[in-house]
Amino acid sequence: MKVLIVLLSLAAGIHGLGNSTARMVCYYDSGSYIREGLGKLLNPDLELALQFCTHLVYGYCGIKHDTFQVFSLNEDLDINRHQFSEVLSLKRKYPHIKVLLSIGGDKDVDPDHPNKYIELLEGERVRQTAFINTAYSMVRSYGFDGIDLAFQFPKNKPRKVHSDIGMAWKKFKKIFTGDFIVDPKAGEHKEQFTSLLRDLKNSLRPDGYMLTLTVLPNVNSSWYFDVPAVSSFVDYINIAAFDFLTPERNPEEADFTAPLYELYEQNRLPHYNADFQIAYWLQQTCPANKLVLGMATYGRTWKLTSDSNASGGVPVVPATDGAADSGMQSQTPGLLSWPEICGKLPNAKNAYLKGADAPLNRVGDPTKRYGAYAYRLADSNGEHGIWISYDDPEAAANKASYVHSKGLGGLSLFDLSYDDFRGLCNGDKYPILRAAKYRL
Repeated sequence: MKVLIVLLSLAAGIHGLGNSTARMVCYYDSGSYIREGLGKLLNPDLELALQFCTHLVYGYCGIKHDTFQVFSLNEDLDINRHQFSEVLSLKRKYPHIKVLLSIGGDKDVDPDHPNKYIELLEGERVRQTAFINTAYSMVRSYGFDGIDLAFQFPKNKPRKVHSDIGMAWKKFKKIFTGDFIVDPKAGEHKEQFTSLLRDLKNSLRPDGYMLTLTVLPNVNSSWYFDVPAVSSFVDYINIAAFDFLTPERNPEEADFTAPLYELYEQNRLPHYNADFQIAYWLQQTCPANKLVLGMATYGRTWKLTSDSNASGGVPVVPATDGAADSGMQSQTPGLLSWPEICGKLPNAKNAYLKGADAPLNRVGDPTKRYGAYAYRLADSNGEHGIWISYDDPEAAANKASYVHSKGLGGLSLFDLSYDDFRGLCNGDKYPILRAAKYRL
């Protein structure tokens, strides 16, 4: 009898795990459909991922700088070639999926009009009405389940990791220069954003449409988000806890880009980690089940110089020379997809290669706190040096465990097209997505 009770208890536990309410939020960049080569993600590839996702965030839409209307950043594909309709038709086969339309994000950076999102907040009521009406219209017209708003706020100023002498000089210099203020009207913008979010939610509520929020990397949450109010307006909040450092923001030194916990050595900033970001929202009374931890499926890559070799590859790596070359799949300097990184790690195909094709040295993360990195020191001519910080399937499982331990609402991946959707590494397709989902 006791054995039977134990078996029934185990079965109930397994059943409970299988019906977890944790969200697996998958970001999909429709631009990956028109990439060239192995980075081209077609709809059959996307469909395979949907069995693991609870939510699909379709990207990306932006706002027009003059009318503040919402529009597709890839209208030819999304509308003229019916990609909106093709992807949304998959809901018939996967009815559990909620498909949200992403508005904003770093895809909508406009060098000619860098402040258009702030201008939307500061503008007359007519600007915000145009934004809300066109956002609602796109959701209703194409059959989305709601909106994911990734609002473009000014980002924190990047900072180098200083030596003790450097820190002393910086403190002395502050006497004359004061603290660097990214946005002197941050308080006003916080109130304006809260009002905009409330009005947007009110427009979506009668039809039961969802509204979610993505907090972009390096945006100071304490400046721009009235957490209790924001939490009441949205279904959940994605905290994009990665890209704390990038080759673009920090060209002269390389370090972990998405640590889970704080690194106390070498004068690192205490908020450059996922745990700090999550803790802030929890401390501001955001319900834990509304917080979704976001991680990247790509790595950030720096070019090493001869002077970088002094660290032996151990971060913080000094004297880097900005972004390393782009990969054939990602096609973006300073960024490599997981299969591109995997192909550079030691394997049978590259064991005897030299120069730019030589395998990288991989350094794992037995502490499960900071993430893995890989590197190849520059040669005697100062060439072929590279340093990469990345999250792999093991890190995805670890971050999913963190989500579970904190009682958070789920995990999100940015994005599906940078996971190994072709199974090039070891034959398994979407290994990062699978690892995260299974652990959740």
